[in-house]
Amino acid sequence: MTEPKLPASPENQSAWSGRFSEPVSDLVKRYTASVFFDRRMWRQDVRGSLAHARMLARKNIIDESDLAAIEQGMATITREIEAGEFIWNLDDEDVHLNIEKRLTALVGDAGKRLHTGRSRNDQVATDIRLWLRDTIDEIDGQLRNLQKALLDTAESHTDTPLPGFTHLQVAQPVTFGHHLLAYFEMLRRDRERFGDCRRRVNRLPLGAAALAGTTFPIDRESVARDLGFEELCENSLDAVSDRDFAIEFCSAAALVMTHISRFSEELILWMSPRVGFIDLADRFCTGSSIMPQKKNPDVPELARGKTGRVFGHLVGLLTLMKGQPLAYNKDNQEDKEPLFDTADTLIDTLRIFADLVPGIRVKPEAMAAALRQGYATATDLADYLVKKGLPFRDAHEAVARAVRSCEERGCELSELSLDELRSFSPLVGDDVFEVLTVAGSLAARDHIGGTSPAQVRAAIERSRTRL
Repeated sequence: MTEPKLPASPENQSAWSGRFSEPVSDLVKRYTASVFFDRRMWRQDVRGSLAHARMLARKNIIDESDLAAIEQGMATITREIEAGEFIWNLDDEDVHLNIEKRLTALVGDAGKRLHTGRSRNDQVATDIRLWLRDTIDEIDGQLRNLQKALLDTAESHTDTPLPGFTHLQVAQPVTFGHHLLAYFEMLRRDRERFGDCRRRVNRLPLGAAALAGTTFPIDRESVARDLGFEELCENSLDAVSDRDFAIEFCSAAALVMTHISRFSEELILWMSPRVGFIDLADRFCTGSSIMPQKKNPDVPELARGKTGRVFGHLVGLLTLMKGQPLAYNKDNQEDKEPLFDTADTLIDTLRIFADLVPGIRVKPEAMAAALRQGYATATDLADYLVKKGLPFRDAHEAVARAVRSCEERGCELSELSLDELRSFSPLVGDDVFEVLTVAGSLAARDHIGGTSPAQVRAAIERSRTRL
């Protein structure tokens, strides 16, 4: 005769063990557990639980004595975790059950009453939103630090000429300061995107319970105020099951990394001896195990590579959600690792680039030499002819012939004589050489958004005010 299976002992049983006739296997425990990565949300879990408990007490769903015990127990748990003394147990699966189990061990039945009127489904959705809100605030600060580093470096180079490129061919002169301000503007939009994302993150799901709400007379609005949420998630099914806010976060992060990757690509090209526009501080570079002369721009290269990692997390989360029916499914446990890694990668990248930018050593002589190689003031000559009354298309044609002649002779436009320039258009006058200089080209673009040193300085001043 087969002996009946006894229920698990209270100290080892799971939160749902009463429903099953046998314990979960060790393999399944390891496969389904999330405690070793979601425990980083422990502060948010404690905050959310305390807000929930305070609401339960206000609504007389639990006694004030229960609330006092819960608050005391959570204070003890906080101290234990901060001191590294808290024991995280695989049997308890995740951060939520680990904390609840320890709370119950500390304060008894009051700990068991904490989960009244909620589910792990709305609990985890709340914790993620709290964690992500805190993370967005940290990222915003890191973006601001990088913006400030770009401004400081740009301010030192408002007059430093640099070839502007299209198709990686010399196009027109800009200043290095103006070039750096382009990345400042990208980061400015990135901060706006994270600000928009934060507003959608900052909606409270707690109170949705498992999927349909709860029969207890809860007060979700007071919990939202307690936790600093601006709005409520107004549909219980949606509140527990969607992760679009996490996808939106990863999308915003992917765009930041795109901008960092573009900047990295330029740093790598500029540092190449074939270009030689800049050098990076040694602390951001490595050498070779075999070639003693090498100085490799490892930080920009790795940032370029890590961008693909963040892209992958975005695609992974989109794929995770695309086939899920309402409401909550266990699939959503897979949202945290890509989300956490995206945030970690982005924060580390922003920190290191905020340190890297001030260490860029500019080589103005190499930039000036490059400007002498690509007929960078050709457009200025065309504009000059237009101002003399020649239609732009005719001016374009005349200057194109002049450039072709210079290529054949191996000289620059500014090296042609006045008579030679007049052979391409009789409108050329003695004042033409003023527009063929790099300094003249830069100064002429004197409008908001232009690259003249005066406008770059004004842009830096506006940008500092925005910061």
